[in-house]
Amino acid sequence: MKMSDIIIYTIYCRHSRTYSLSGWCGAFAVVLFLLIVLQHPCRAAAVDTLSTASASGPTASETDSMAAHYLRMVVDMPADEECSLPVVTMPLADTEVNRSVKHPWIAAAEVVGINAFVLAFDRFALDAEFAKISPRTVRHNIKTGFVWDNDQFSTNLFAHPYHGGLYFNAARSNGMNFWESVPYAFGGSLMWETVCETEPPAINDLVATTVGGVCLGEITYRISDLIYDDSKSGPARFWRELLGTVVCPMRGLNRIVSGEAWKVRHTGGKYHDYDRLPVGLAVSAGYRYLADNNALFRGETNPYVNVGLSYGDPFDESVNRPYDYFTADVTLGLSSNQPIISGIHLLGQLWSAPVYSSNGMQAEFGFFQHFNYYDSQPVKDGSSEVPFRISEAAAVGPGIIYKFPGVGNLTRLEQRIFVSGILLGGSLSDYYNVIDRDYNMGSGYSAKVHTMMEFGRYGRFFINADLYNIYTWKGYEDEDLATTDPLYLNAQGDKGSAQLLVVNPRLQLSVSDRLCLDLSASYYIRSTRYSYHDDVSARTFTVRLGLAYKM
Repeated sequence: MKMSDIIIYTIYCRHSRTYSLSGWCGAFAVVLFLLIVLQHPCRAAAVDTLSTASASGPTASETDSMAAHYLRMVVDMPADEECSLPVVTMPLADTEVNRSVKHPWIAAAEVVGINAFVLAFDRFALDAEFAKISPRTVRHNIKTGFVWDNDQFSTNLFAHPYHGGLYFNAARSNGMNFWESVPYAFGGSLMWETVCETEPPAINDLVATTVGGVCLGEITYRISDLIYDDSKSGPARFWRELLGTVVCPMRGLNRIVSGEAWKVRHTGGKYHDYDRLPVGLAVSAGYRYLADNNALFRGETNPYVNVGLSYGDPFDESVNRPYDYFTADVTLGLSSNQPIISGIHLLGQLWSAPVYSSNGMQAEFGFFQHFNYYDSQPVKDGSSEVPFRISEAAAVGPGIIYKFPGVGNLTRLEQRIFVSGILLGGSLSDYYNVIDRDYNMGSGYSAKVHTMMEFGRYGRFFINADLYNIYTWKGYEDEDLATTDPLYLNAQGDKGSAQLLVVNPRLQLSVSDRLCLDLSASYYIRSTRYSYHDDVSARTFTVRLGLAYKM
């Protein structure tokens, strides 16, 4: 119970009988009771019980009786005796350390400021033609309406969601909660598409920036919670502030503006409660082999770094806010020939509820947001074929997580099944090649089955299978390409559908308590059916070998 709750409860008792002697005695008894139980081993149970009673609004006589009853129990109980007071579980407080009130207008100004800064950089530093806007271009964009643009894969399906995360976190770092921050991602994207470019607004950018931005924004905000610690000072504080700003730039900026970046708090300085929301982090590094067109001995080897994060407990019923549970897996390629970001896989729990719990088995049903991104370039000194490109930039759907009891050496077994509707996704195209785009966009659905087996101190084994079905319904075949401005082609790509299957086994063998050998493979199978071209099937694989360190 907070001190404010104690004061309110005391005032309530005082006024319940219009300043009567009974009311004052009840108030005095409550205060005396709290002073005693705060020094007693049983104090938590007594305070929780009193908190529950106060919520129902007792009368003064009931307060007197209740306080006297529990006071006698505490006073008469030996100090070393186990607490026997009835305990009522209280809802846990919000783990977010939000030391400021909400500032919606400041957040809105920051969203506008983000767009103004990027626009000024494009216009004056890069001298980009698309940034030379005017009232005429704004009117033209509004009159033209939305089209499907032809930016490259990483721009449309990673950079735009990241940009949306900045809008989202302009609100989050100004006191807004998850749902209150969503309109800022949409508003920032809508402003950019209609006002800040001479090119026609893109519907795919609006979707990716808004929905994908929410996912990246909330996860980066939560990760920054793990970094910041206001009780630190000196170099340790500097590096935390720097890293927190890199992870979540808008929050870092607001901390600098408000002065929180250098304020030292000797109590309550941490922003994350590890007891409520456990965190598991693993970093692995090694070498990856990328096959060229499924050839076993024709491929490319390059170093990689993989970061895996598990945040929260999906079976904890006491926490059920959006992203109180999420997983993140990011792979970085360290060669000049392949993209720096070769894979991003994010899963965020929006809501969940238990559906079964018995005999050591638990099942949790919920709705989850998905963000998946696979990217590659043609293998060096190989064919010109791009091995794979897959995106699930905006997807939400139901899922169920099972946890089975351990048997023998199998100490842990989890099964996860997800189905999602894909609002915006992307897949490699064999024919479409306009401006910077060689992929199709569209919508559809995905299904995922993930299994994890843990063998005590020996290690863990994972097997994941992800199936994506993406439909491209707005083609370009009825357009005269010789006379059509590519900016106004307004096509999702080649009309048709793509089925993409990714199978990923992974084995981790323990070397010590924190270090393990990490061996994994990914097999990519694509089958694309075109309405106006020959169908194409393709497959390839990657293999990774490295060392993983668990923190």
